Amino acid sequence: MWKAITNHDDILQFMEQVCHFHDSCIKEIYYLSGAYVTDHLSMFPINNCRILRVVIQRQNKKDAMIEMEFRGLKGLRLYPLDESFTCEISDATMIMKDESIYWCDCGGLSESDIDHYTGTMICASKLRWRSIENHMGKEAFYHSDV
Repeated sequence: MWKAITNHDDILQFMEQVCHFHDSCIKEIYYLSGAYVTDHLSMFPINNCRILRVVIQRQNKKDAMIEMEFRGLKGLRLYPLDESFTCEISDATMIMKDESIYWCDCGGLSESDIDHYTGTMICASKLRWRSIENHMGKEAFYHSDV
């Protein structure tokens, strides 16, 4: 069941429930723009969906796999480290600012830090999340039917 994040109290409750993403990692990301090209090669070049889905797995029995769905995506800065570094998240920040929701893979950030943060950051108009059961491990959650 999806749960919406609509205010500061929702953020506090969510972040507490997921232990601020301590000992977690981004497993997968899926983006749907809304733009497409038809079979006749005409284009609908409008980003009218802008939905980003992020799967995070955590070293915690409760809510071990979380899916966050960011709607009205305004920005994504993905900063994946190469294979010579670890990519676990020790802490995360979630802030509501200027009618947007920000999620950053670093804890302790403030509103004034958002504009200068260089790690992974997501900004969107809306956010909802859900816990995914029985899908841990390396197998893809988002997969093609092909």
